[in-house]
Amino acid sequence: MPDLNIRILQFDQVWEDKQKNFSKIKGLLHNQNDFDLLLLPEMFHTGFTMNHTTHSEQMTHSAGIDFLKSLSKELNCAIYTSVSIQENELVFNRGVFIDKEGMTLYDKRKCFGLGGESESFTPGQNEVIVDFHGWKLNLQICYDLRFPELIRNELNIDGVAKYDALLYVANWPKKRIKHWISLLKARAIENQCYVIACNRVGTDGNDIEYNGNSLIIDPNGVIQNPLDENYAEGILIGKLSAHDLSDLRKKLPFLQDR
Repeated sequence: MPDLNIRILQFDQVWEDKQKNFSKIKGLLHNQNDFDLLLLPEMFHTGFTMNHTTHSEQMTHSAGIDFLKSLSKELNCAIYTSVSIQENELVFNRGVFIDKEGMTLYDKRKCFGLGGESESFTPGQNEVIVDFHGWKLNLQICYDLRFPELIRNELNIDGVAKYDALLYVANWPKKRIKHWISLLKARAIENQCYVIACNRVGTDGNDIEYNGNSLIIDPNGVIQNPLDENYAEGILIGKLSAHDLSDLRKKLPFLQDR
């Protein structure tokens, strides 16, 4: 499989203002090209709002998904983020992975009770892994990070790992940012995989402060090319190396001991 060129857009989401977030994303991505995968923060065009009666969308009438499809086509890349989606009487924090092959959906499995998400949203039930250019990408959202049992990597009967990279999109607050960094490193090391993690910056409508620290972490737990200012808006650039991943799993065959 080929190496993957990654972009993570870390930005200050405008609270509950979809059009302003669309404009901001387009402006920040100006002149970006020649990459494979883009991550945007959780609930990318509204922020982490529980006001789903006003801001949740239907799959068949979603301004957010329409924007992502257009952006994916324009940039010629895959995109992963999440959107608040209502289906009948239920609301989901839904991960959306869009590429040339279509759209893959993942419903966040661990709703954040401390932030009221468990009262407004319905948890998903299934792990979702996308095959993208030969890479198996495991889709995750924010609070899922605290539950390693959800995504324990393992080898199949042919000795092939279940997945190669974990993708996290989040609104993870500044006051618990040390947890974010430590847990992301742990997920990379224990699952012998890359971790790609996108967080926001700024202050949301509930006066919760965010300081970014979006990261790409290799299977050894080493952070790649962090932003010069982890707490500011910016684009993190990185690469997933197929050779390095294969080499580490051969030298340290820990997954086979599960």
